Amino acid sequence: MEAPPDNDVLWARSLHHTHADGSPGLHGVSLGVREGEILAVGGPRGSGKSTLLHCLSGLLRAQRGEVWFNSVPVHTMGHLARERLRRDRFSWIDPAPTLVPELNVWENAALPLMLRGTGRRRAKGAALEWLERLDVGHAARKRPHELPLAARQRVCLARALAPAPTVLFADEPTAPLHRADRAHVLRTLTTAARSHGITVVLATHDAETAALADRTVSLLDGRRVNTVHLPPVTETEGRAACSLSA
Repeated sequence: MEAPPDNDVLWARSLHHTHADGSPGLHGVSLGVREGEILAVGGPRGSGKSTLLHCLSGLLRAQRGEVWFNSVPVHTMGHLARERLRRDRFSWIDPAPTLVPELNVWENAALPLMLRGTGRRRAKGAALEWLERLDVGHAARKRPHELPLAARQRVCLARALAPAPTVLFADEPTAPLHRADRAHVLRTLTTAARSHGITVVLATHDAETAALADRTVSLLDGRRVNTVHLPPVTETEGRAACSLSA
């Protein structure tokens, strides 16, 4: 068995997964993610981006292939061990905000820390700090249902960042946000990740979002593909093409 590279915090080899309805999810996907790297997983809807993130994070066990985290084989872990790994070392942001309705905003943001055993006062302080950074500190004592969709997604981002995870998985994290909000949230996410050394695996079909990452891996129909970037057409070339077609 080949050992993963020392500088890769996540490493996957030949991942295969077919969904329950028979549709293909992943076809032999391999990749490495370096420590502190922001990696965008790009591709159209249905290309396997979410399935890949689920396998890398241990939410889903690939039917074939290997997943390693800091040289520890995630693919051989049992359910409880993978659950502890996600609680202690990973964070997750869904496309749609999912919060505990019985808890207020700061309690939702502090929940992962308190589940790790962090004291209530310290967990609250960390949660409030991130809520302020994401412009939702004023809503700290409100319930999730009192906030608009975009604000709830900011709370989810604060909840993901507050525990300072080793790896943050973000599955289309700005999908519910307006265009103006996306830039601010993404800047906060990328700046926080780089300043705190957090590795980010970001699934997105949006080219502007992917452009903020250090590197992009593209998927199509569950396979890795090479994206060819054509050079921009100059004004002279454009006129020549028009003349030829005339």
